[in-house]
Amino acid sequence: MPNHKFFEVDVPIHDAANPDLRGLHVFTGEADSPTAALRRAHEVYDAALAAHAAGREIPDKQPDSWGARGLRPGWALEWPAAKASLWRSPVSTL
Repeated sequence: MPNHKFFEVDVPIHDAANPDLRGLHVFTGEADSPTAALRRAHEVYDAALAAHAAGREIPDKQPDSWGARGLRPGWALEWPAAKASLWRSPVSTL
């Protein structure tokens, strides 16, 4: 993937049964733009949710590094508030 960079997509979440419980679901992977990163994060989430609903194992990371192994059933993702940016390692000194 010659022009792809590593992105992070942060999606606010809340517990559907108790909306006061809130958090953030983080997806990471390769994409060529923030828009493409948001699309891929949503795609892998939808695939994980469909697999879970069908009683199948959640798919592993894709070749472009996107995956949704940390699926939280019962939690709602707030996709309109999702933000994509270039990923920076939390241990980076740059």
